[in-house]
Amino acid sequence: MNIRNESLDALRGFAILAMVLSGSIAFGDTMPAWMYHAQVPPPIHEFNPALPGITWVDLVFPFFLFSMGAAIPLSLQKHVLAKSSIVVVTGIAFKRFALLAFFALFTEHMKAWVMSSAPVFSDHLLSILAFVLLFFQFYETRKLAGSKVFIVVKAFAFLAAIVLLWKLPFHDGAGFSFYKSDIIIIVLANMAFFGTIIYWVTREKPLLRLGLLPFIMAIFLAAKEPADGWAKAFFNFNHIGSFQIDWLYQFYFLKYLFIVLPATCAGEWILKSMQANKTLQEPEAKKSKEKVLAAILSLLIVGCNLAGLFTRMLLVNFIVTMFLCLLMYWLAKKQQEKLLRQFSEAGIYLLSLGLCFEAYEGGIKKDHSTYSYYFVTTGLAFFMLISFSVLARLKYVSRPVRYLALNGKNPMVAYVAGALLLLPLLSLTYTQSYWDSLHQNAWMGLLKGVLFTGVVSLVTVFFVRKKWFWKT
Repeated sequence: MNIRNESLDALRGFAILAMVLSGSIAFGDTMPAWMYHAQVPPPIHEFNPALPGITWVDLVFPFFLFSMGAAIPLSLQKHVLAKSSIVVVTGIAFKRFALLAFFALFTEHMKAWVMSSAPVFSDHLLSILAFVLLFFQFYETRKLAGSKVFIVVKAFAFLAAIVLLWKLPFHDGAGFSFYKSDIIIIVLANMAFFGTIIYWVTREKPLLRLGLLPFIMAIFLAAKEPADGWAKAFFNFNHIGSFQIDWLYQFYFLKYLFIVLPATCAGEWILKSMQANKTLQEPEAKKSKEKVLAAILSLLIVGCNLAGLFTRMLLVNFIVTMFLCLLMYWLAKKQQEKLLRQFSEAGIYLLSLGLCFEAYEGGIKKDHSTYSYYFVTTGLAFFMLISFSVLARLKYVSRPVRYLALNGKNPMVAYVAGALLLLPLLSLTYTQSYWDSLHQNAWMGLLKGVLFTGVVSLVTVFFVRKKWFWKT
């Protein structure tokens, strides 16, 4: 039983395409600062951890984490019904952790500019080969799942990847390194593992699940203190014997549970709403002006906080946000649909809490991430989920939401198609120079990102239409 929710898929699709867009627009002094991470401003994009504020780019990763967390209850529902043991679920979580870690290592090493400081024809071909190997490694289908040929091909794809990692010299002849990996995927691997285990143990005790967060916060705060203690030792644990594991696991990664665990509550509410409607699709609800207004208010709340927190108009942002949240709360009370009420109340609570934390740790920041960042972005993710839930049911705007949902169904393809397929093809067809020329001004720089993201999206949707899903 594969339970999906269109609005959740749309949020994931929005996050992955926004991630691709943010990495493909022109860099330098071509575009305004709000088009990049707030702590990596133009023109030189040098990391400045002292800069507070967030931009739309800083919402991409937490929105993706949120969609991952919300999907956990849906993906484990069949194991709930089957009354699977903790051993079975731990095995599933560990398998996903290991596959994502491998994905992070292999995809990072096989980028042409990682293989060589001056990539040549063969480097770009190897990148495309890596994309093909990834297809056979992560493609899943029920029809072929038990086939010996399918298992052999999958095993060969992994073996070929391991040989490449072992034999290729990589940049400056440095060879393979565990520390050369995609940190975003490594964090996702940790969140998939710990989020799954914590959800399973607390699946009937959501308050206990959320109650774990203050303990995680306590360990973080204790680790910052000069005095030694068990909490600091636990926080700094990074090796097993002489083998360093900090490339794979750090307690520091668990800070993102502040996003993932509240998101699992959203997933539980979605699941209960589906069960109440006796369908695996979006619950049917009567269209009303209140719902449309709720979607508009949700988008306004997101836009207001992006503008207010980036420009540092903190008091104005807080007043306007609280006013919009009061309107949202009033609308939520009038709603007959319980799911939207739950999303609204959770979003209001978390966003308000995050804004109260804003001044702590020098202002809201993605890097190094602050408590304000976790709560604000999780609250905004709830509001985006409200918007997609409502817009998916409106005749004239449902198609864009469904298109985003298609991308959200195959995020692994979207994540690597640009680096391992599109960019190598540009180099192999000698069109890279024309592509790079789109750095002339802000509009051309934006067009560059839109075109790149559009092609990546089309590749992803093509895979979805063919039912070529990559899964862990």
